[in-house]
Amino acid sequence: MPKIALVDDDRNILTSVSLTLEAEGYQVATYTDGASALEGLSATPPDLAILDIKMPRMDGMELLRRLR
Repeated sequence: MPKIALVDDDRNILTSVSLTLEAEGYQVATYTDGASALEGLSATPPDLAILDIKMPRMDGMELLRRLR
């Protein structure tokens, strides 16, 4: 089963998108900030990561730089 990681500081977006993806058969991990996402994605890399660009402290672009 493909794994998708969602990173967004808006919990409503995380909930609605993750429910939709799970209904389609994907395994979804959600993170509400860049720091927790960096830790989780480094430990368990997903097949696909969807990142919010505008988050406080560590935005999606910085998270992507650190993951690469």
